[in-house]
Amino acid sequence: MTNAAIDDLHTTTPGSASRLAPRAWLHTDAPALSLNGEWDFRWSPVADAPPFDDADGWGSLPVPAHWVLHGHGAPSYTNLQYPFPIDPPHPPEENPTGDYRRTFTLPSSFDAAARVLLRFDGVESHFRVWLNDALVGWSTGSRLATEFDVTGLLRPGTNEVRVRVHQWSAASYLEDQDQWWLPGIFRDVTLLARPTAPIDDVFVRAGWTAVLGDAATAGTAASGRPATGTGTITFPTLDAVFPVRFAVPSLGVDVVWAEADDVQPIEVDGVEPWSAELPRLYDATLVSGTDAGGSSGGEAVSLRLGFRTVAIEGDRFLVNGERVVFHGVNRHETHPERGRVFDEEHARADMALMKRHNVNAIRTSHYPPHPRVLDLADELGFWVILECDLETHGFVFTDWVGNPSDDPAWRDAYLDRIARTLERDKNHASIVMWSLGNESGTGRNLAAMSQWVHDRDAERPVHYEGDYTGEYTDVYSRMYPSLQETESIGGGPATPLLGCGPAAAARQRSKPFIHCEYVHAMGNGPGQIAEYEALVDRYPRLHGGFVWEWRDHGLLAHTATGEPYYAYGGDFHEVVHDGNFVMDGLVLPDDTPTPGLAEFAAVVAPVRLSASVAGGRGTVLVENRYHSASTAGLRFRWTLTRNGVVEHEGRFAPGVVAARQSATVPVPPEVLDAATAELAPGDELWFDVVAELAGPTAWADTGHVVARGQTLVASRPAEAPRASGTGWDGDRLGDGTFSARGDLVSWKGHEVAGPRLELWRGPTDNDRGASQGGYETADPVLTQGVGDPDAPSSASKWTARGLDRLTHRLVSVARTDHGLEQHVRVAAANSGWGVDVTHRWTLTADGLVLQTDAVPFGDWDVTWPRIGVRFDLPPGLADQEATWFGTGPHESYADSSHAARVGRFTAPVRSLGAAYSMPQETGHRPALRSLSVGPFTVTTVGSHRAGFTLSPWTAQQIGRAGHPYELPASEHLYLYLDAAQHGLGSRACGLDVLPEHQLWPQAFSWSVLLA
Repeated sequence: MTNAAIDDLHTTTPGSASRLAPRAWLHTDAPALSLNGEWDFRWSPVADAPPFDDADGWGSLPVPAHWVLHGHGAPSYTNLQYPFPIDPPHPPEENPTGDYRRTFTLPSSFDAAARVLLRFDGVESHFRVWLNDALVGWSTGSRLATEFDVTGLLRPGTNEVRVRVHQWSAASYLEDQDQWWLPGIFRDVTLLARPTAPIDDVFVRAGWTAVLGDAATAGTAASGRPATGTGTITFPTLDAVFPVRFAVPSLGVDVVWAEADDVQPIEVDGVEPWSAELPRLYDATLVSGTDAGGSSGGEAVSLRLGFRTVAIEGDRFLVNGERVVFHGVNRHETHPERGRVFDEEHARADMALMKRHNVNAIRTSHYPPHPRVLDLADELGFWVILECDLETHGFVFTDWVGNPSDDPAWRDAYLDRIARTLERDKNHASIVMWSLGNESGTGRNLAAMSQWVHDRDAERPVHYEGDYTGEYTDVYSRMYPSLQETESIGGGPATPLLGCGPAAAARQRSKPFIHCEYVHAMGNGPGQIAEYEALVDRYPRLHGGFVWEWRDHGLLAHTATGEPYYAYGGDFHEVVHDGNFVMDGLVLPDDTPTPGLAEFAAVVAPVRLSASVAGGRGTVLVENRYHSASTAGLRFRWTLTRNGVVEHEGRFAPGVVAARQSATVPVPPEVLDAATAELAPGDELWFDVVAELAGPTAWADTGHVVARGQTLVASRPAEAPRASGTGWDGDRLGDGTFSARGDLVSWKGHEVAGPRLELWRGPTDNDRGASQGGYETADPVLTQGVGDPDAPSSASKWTARGLDRLTHRLVSVARTDHGLEQHVRVAAANSGWGVDVTHRWTLTADGLVLQTDAVPFGDWDVTWPRIGVRFDLPPGLADQEATWFGTGPHESYADSSHAARVGRFTAPVRSLGAAYSMPQETGHRPALRSLSVGPFTVTTVGSHRAGFTLSPWTAQQIGRAGHPYELPASEHLYLYLDAAQHGLGSRACGLDVLPEHQLWPQAFSWSVLLA
């Protein structure tokens, strides 16, 4: 390798002069030859690899692929940290390098080509390419396309292309993007034949205006589609050899432009607008060459036009005249086996899963995705903030000294990246904002990027969260602000804003606001989604946000014994890594939705359903919260259940409710009659209303539930079980057998153990986190959401107090005629505080009632993870099903409960918890009525309903395991019956548990019946 080639790794220049100007990614009928497939491959640990003609070390590797996922080197994960010294622009000498080569023969379809281009859609991080031994050029920008003109280097017959890829380069300083570092050619490589009359670049805008200047939904028809308006088609760029023919057959558009000066705006009436809810696309074509009346061969370019107008008016972000609320997710490209290699079937399924969970927006964190993702976003319907391939977060460790964002030497690289981002994807209706990048500080180069975007595309706003003072961006964006600060931004009491003086704060408060990242979805959580959504409802300046993030990045790996698991940072023996912080999604690596995703879907549902029943009368309120869709595509049904069993059901018709409107319908008479009739003891009448799809869509089947509501319309307390006339038979009391110390040791002949007081839970990622101030020692309202910045994590405090290793001292045990009373003192070693526990067993005609009274003593100064009792059941029950009447179907907690409803549910025991890649608390279902698993049935007694968890492992075992394979073989099935649990929060990267959801030491009393 020449010295010049090595020097290129150290330069801030983005690539060689031989690279072509960026242009749109177009669907064309011009010939193309994919070079994907098996390539010869050789890996070297250093940049100065042997010459290509050296015969040693060659094998094969598929393209596209990441070589570290095929046995060459290893993946590395960091969030903020650079995995090399911060010494810009220099990469380390230990620079893994991959050499690729393959041969190809041009097909006959290339014979008439005027030019042939070689296109790379994604290479990490620096590559140099040769064709037939001649240097073509080099480039950087891992998630950005690069094209070279190779016409003069091709020859008849066999051609050979060679590519040398370096993992590290100066460009790596711009790509510190909280993901795995995965080098290689990971997107398509293609040869493109360009005709003599080409259409090289297109920038088409399709604006929309309501006929009467009204909103997008004015005069919504019964069909559910919005009223038509006027579409305006313009071409800011049409780089082609004329004449060119443009046609939109369904709109009757068919024009021929003889030369560039003939291209004029086209206005068309009767156009349906595009939105994320009604993604109406019109097929269009641009044709050049002989088919357009020209004299030489051309091409046909296919376009899909979505007519919409993006605007900011005051502090409102509008599409087609209506405020947009983003219920979005941050989406990295990640797959447990392929990494960032694109698979269209998986991407479509992934985005359909988003739609089924009421996700309406995507921020492409932190780079442009594969171009087909944007096609799918247009088709399926998403608001997209397209982000440039840029992040320099690691410079936070140098206090931003040397940050490229404010260094003129990097200006060309910054402008190159934003140009390649915008030019490739500028024709997508789904893209409503451009984002300059992520967490790159601030500086002149970012401001220059913003100016370039405004000059090139004046319609779409510019986003960048790091512009705290709002000097060069159009929207105010923040990550993880507290509820109090969010309210202040929305219009509540003005408080200081991050990085802003008075003038800058006033400027930011005049803009639309979005959470570009919020409710961090790491592990079990996030909590507080509903609290943020309530602020968006209250303050129109707030436009929603994007959950961090959509899916976990776990990579499929295997233990030494072959057991599969999903790996995270450190599992590949990286010197520098950020652990499981890469496992922070609403979807697990195997595509399983988490309970957090169900919670998100419930909170942000586009239709809200509620009912009120009183005095023999009642109404159902249907609130349409869509941006532009009416309810014509939905159907509505109701059920009345008595103790979880359906008693009546039917459908109701609120009519077609237009977007942002509401309607009421009477509660069905069957419900009113039942609610006013006499109830039996223990009866609960629940009225459920559901909105579901009336027909199939591209992302869900008919009957898919979009939203639901549930109302308790009547109930009567159950009668307390009475003591039985029978009593003890040796050590047996009813179906239970007790030890001399008063523990239950057998039930119906099955070995059991318990009850045992438990305060511990396997810490969640949020329990372990302390990214923001703690709310246990500082009220968030009084501190404007800041909390106590020095507060350690909840888990560390719980561990310091010994809650994971409580000791149990029997104080006394005494039998009564019909039961047993056991007193236990529970405390940790070297502590003067604990809990006095009384277990009272009473034999009744229905079974054994256990009443537990727990009273804390001493000077407690920390919250509790939980307060409950544990029973150890036979291990074989872990492979059976559990049936319960209570809340479900998912787990839920105090600050994550909107997806829960009361009903009867059945599920395999092992599926009751989520399979988080780092084991942690999971599976809690509060407000239990009754539970059956095998021969065991538990029913709550009294007004305080316990929650339950069934797990093959103890909370202590879960807390000690870093991966599922580290959990021991199950010795029991453990049943936890909790009086309460601490909330979840999102303090792994966000807010602590709010005071109203914290569990502080206090006296509890709860009872259950074993039958």
